[in-house]
Amino acid sequence: MFGTRSVGNLIRVAGACRQKHSLPDLPYEYSALEPVISREIMSLHHSKHHATYVANLNAAEEKLAAAQAKAADTDTVLSLLSSVKFNGGGHVNHSILWQNLTPCKTEPSCCFVKAVEQDFGSLDNMKNQLAAASVAVQGSGWGWLGYNKQMRKLQIATCVNQDPLQATTGLIPLFGIDVWEHAYYLQYKNVRADYVKAIFEVANWNDISSRYENALK
Repeated sequence: MFGTRSVGNLIRVAGACRQKHSLPDLPYEYSALEPVISREIMSLHHSKHHATYVANLNAAEEKLAAAQAKAADTDTVLSLLSSVKFNGGGHVNHSILWQNLTPCKTEPSCCFVKAVEQDFGSLDNMKNQLAAASVAVQGSGWGWLGYNKQMRKLQIATCVNQDPLQATTGLIPLFGIDVWEHAYYLQYKNVRADYVKAIFEVANWNDISSRYENALK
C-alpha cells in the first residue's frame, strides 16, 4: 500500500512533468524495416498504438493535476497513477524501441562487445538468452537487455504489459523487444519466436552500444 507521503511524492513528480508529451517521429520510413517488420505493422504500431499511449498519458496527467488541486481521496489518486504508469510506460518503451531498430547494417562497439562477452560469454549467447526470455513472456510485455549500475553488469529482464524497465527493476534499458501481439501478429501470426529471432536483423547496435556507454558514466 502507498502511504500518504508516498502518494504525495508521486503526485509532485507527476505534476512536475506536466509538459505535454508528443509522439516522436520515426528515424526511418514505415516500410524501411521490411521484410523483418512490415509497413502495415510499423504504421499501426507507431501512428495508432504509440499515439494512443501519448494521448492517454497527457489526459491522465491532466486529471491527476486536477485531483491534486482538489485534494482528492487516495483511491482516486492511485487509480490515476496506475493510468500514468501504464501509458507513461508505453510512451517510454516505444520511444526507446524506435531508436533500437534500424534498416541499416550496424555493428556493436568494442566496449559493448567486451561487456557482453564478460557477462554472457558471447554476443550469440546474449541474443539467445534475450530471445528465450522474450518468447517466454506470458501475455503481453517486453524482453529487455539492461545495465545494472550497482553491480556493473549487463542483465536480461522482462516486464509485463507496459511496465518501464528502469522504474520497475532499476536496470537502465539498452535494448527492448516488444512482445505485445500488435507488434508482430499481422505478419508472424502466433509464432512469436520467429518474430523475436528476426528482430535482431534490424537491431541498431550503434544505438544499443551508445546507451550502454552512457550508462557507464
